[in-house]
Amino acid sequence: MHTDQSASDSSQRAVLLIVTVLAVYGLAAIGGWPQHGRDLLVQAQATHDSAHAAPHAVHVLSPPLLTVLPFGVLLAAIAILPLTSSLSHWWEHNSSKLLVAGGLAVTTLGYYTLLHAHAVDLHFPVHSVVSPATAGPSWGVAGAIVANAMLSEYIPFIVLLFALYVITGGVRIEGDLVATPAVNTAFLAIGALSASFIGTTGAAMLLVRPLLETNRERRLVSHTLVFFIFLVCNCGGCLLPIGDPPLFLGYLEGVDFLWTLSLWKPWLLTNGLLLLIYWCWDTFFAHPHEAVRDILRDEQVIRPLQIGGLWPNLPLMAGVILAVAFLDPAKALPGTAWHPWIFLREVILLGLVGLSLLIGSRQIREKNAFQYGAILEVAALFLGIFVCMQPALALLHEHGASLGINSPRAFFWATGSLSSVLDNAPTYLVFFKTAQALPTDAATMAGVDVGRLGAISLGAVFLGAMTYIGNGPNFMVKAIAEGSGVRMPSFFGYMLYSCGVLLPVFALVSWLFF
Repeated sequence: MHTDQSASDSSQRAVLLIVTVLAVYGLAAIGGWPQHGRDLLVQAQATHDSAHAAPHAVHVLSPPLLTVLPFGVLLAAIAILPLTSSLSHWWEHNSSKLLVAGGLAVTTLGYYTLLHAHAVDLHFPVHSVVSPATAGPSWGVAGAIVANAMLSEYIPFIVLLFALYVITGGVRIEGDLVATPAVNTAFLAIGALSASFIGTTGAAMLLVRPLLETNRERRLVSHTLVFFIFLVCNCGGCLLPIGDPPLFLGYLEGVDFLWTLSLWKPWLLTNGLLLLIYWCWDTFFAHPHEAVRDILRDEQVIRPLQIGGLWPNLPLMAGVILAVAFLDPAKALPGTAWHPWIFLREVILLGLVGLSLLIGSRQIREKNAFQYGAILEVAALFLGIFVCMQPALALLHEHGASLGINSPRAFFWATGSLSSVLDNAPTYLVFFKTAQALPTDAATMAGVDVGRLGAISLGAVFLGAMTYIGNGPNFMVKAIAEGSGVRMPSFFGYMLYSCGVLLPVFALVSWLFF
């Protein structure tokens, strides 16, 4: 009861915060600030003064390699601290994550304020060059880094994740079907398909509980949850930018909203093979080894699936997709010459979240045990990640062409390898910038060779499934499953699954498509 009341209080605070943000944006619109930012962007496009091609008189030099250290330390903390027995409990608290991420972000900004002696590129709302101060702290340079990290990337990224997380949290699927291999495979297939349209986080949170309920009478369940992570939390989410966080970062960098649909062939092959492997595994190994009494109990305890909360959350989710697709300030609204204002998309998304919390069912959220902890964890960590990765992005932009990674196949495995042990969103952006710096004679999208871009996109999304730490929903599903009594594999036990199942599939994808 205390937990339910706490969740209700948190939702009330969220609504109040959303109303405050909407009011502030309304005042800014009265002052003309969002419109002015939009006008600057349109004018820059009209004069071909883009962030990627604009000439500038002031020479911009990347920072020294040592400045990447805070970024590396933060990513190492994300990978190692949850596995360290003496620190894992401390790391569970979001305040601890914010302390580490914020401290390392301040370290990076301290370098730019006090030590960086060269100009930097400013990307928000349009490209310009900010020179260091002739004497004393370079507040302008630090401000440019903050604008690049927070205004250009972090705010759109976290608002979209927040919208997907909260709105899908108001929908509940409950019931207990007979947990046959065919039924479980159908769960996984529906989740893999829905991941591209409501996000891997949304699809995972929506379907993991009914899957666990359906398999409650079975003893061999962990492999089903592992394949759920493979398919729903990762490989299913590559058809639209809202499917997986790295693809949304690409959208923010200028990739067309529907371009990722061109990846449907590797998406279909990968997910189809994984579903086939799972069906064979469950049909010929797991299900036949269940105790007879468990199978009989599973066949006797049946409750049909029921879906609650589709109103108002289904139309609100459609609103999220439309807002992301059409409210890009860099692009005119289809059929018009009007460009949306700066941050109008994010304000609309927050408004949709507010409607979900206000008119959606509170009882359904209580049944879902809906909490804000998971999204706050992502918000805390990525606040530091987006600031700390700015030196790495600058270095890659200047020296990316000399790394020797040129072919799409090389980009697929390089992006995927780092996405396996680091978070796949910043990894995607690092290699996106690297590819952007390479010359090409082929067709491009957002300044990147389309073959390389496809490889980077698939490498980040697919190989984020290789470990528990490759993508945010992986650990969330693991925690929910263990809370329901399922004994999940250890970190390295999970990797036995992923290396044995995923690597051959990804090798085939690499051979066929790159």
